[in-house]
Amino acid sequence: MNISGDDMGQLEDMYIFLRVVETGSITKAAEQMNIAKSAVSKRLSLLEQKLGIKLINRTTRKSSITEAGQRYYHRSKLIVDEVDELNSQTTSSNSALEGTLNIAVPLSFGLTHLAPALDLFLQQHSDLKLNINFSDQKIDIVEQGVDLAFRIGQLDNSTLQARKIAPIKHVLCASPDYLVLHGKPITPDDLKQHSVIRYGSSEQSGIKLLSKEGQEHIVHLEPNIIANNGDFLKSLAESGHGITYLPTFIVWQSLATQTLVPVLEAYKLPTMHAYAVYPPNRHLPFKVRSLIDFLVERFGDNPYWDQ
Repeated sequence: MNISGDDMGQLEDMYIFLRVVETGSITKAAEQMNIAKSAVSKRLSLLEQKLGIKLINRTTRKSSITEAGQRYYHRSKLIVDEVDELNSQTTSSNSALEGTLNIAVPLSFGLTHLAPALDLFLQQHSDLKLNINFSDQKIDIVEQGVDLAFRIGQLDNSTLQARKIAPIKHVLCASPDYLVLHGKPITPDDLKQHSVIRYGSSEQSGIKLLSKEGQEHIVHLEPNIIANNGDFLKSLAESGHGITYLPTFIVWQSLATQTLVPVLEAYKLPTMHAYAVYPPNRHLPFKVRSLIDFLVERFGDNPYWDQ
């Protein structure tokens, strides 16, 4: 079988075409691939000429895929994924991880728990480069060209694929000084008599608690302080500003030193999960799969912050 330079070039054109479709514009695709917008546009035009079909309708702001382009996209993705998988299998045979891994991580969880884990991972794979976006904002990982993102909570019904990396438990807690001054709540309704500091927005749902008898209590609270950073809320709770509702991965050391103590321990709080989410590829790149496997093994079903 003879493989011409044109065939090799067409594979590159497929990669470019896939990026344009997945990012929604030639400009964004060019930025992600770090090549000139004019070069992307030219390669796309040459591919359309070679195929004799219109793949993408271009406007000044947005690119939209044609019906023929949709068919070509799905077939191209199969081919590109097969090539990626072949490369991954070849790479995995000598355990070398190379290239850049673009990841997005939540701020508190990222700094406290993912940073030390990534440090170890990079020590094992010195040729790997990382590009990390620390933010609690949910981003479009396909549009932003992110290989892997970490999310905590319930996953929405998106096309993204996900894998659980750790359970996330929550705790209601306050400083000992606060509880001496204001008393310790005995029932969920007692929380309404206390100062509460919470993560999130003012439109959040109530706190769900489950008694030992299996009775569910949903308590709607009016927080005195709302913030979008758990470490800040932990600091305020330690200073005696009220009862806070936070994940154990943020307050585990405060609980261990008893600068914060749990309240309503007779009641069970819902468990969430930390997920690794990634674009819906048929094959995961080996470097992405390796990092997910590493984190699943490091955190496990009973992560160190809950022990």
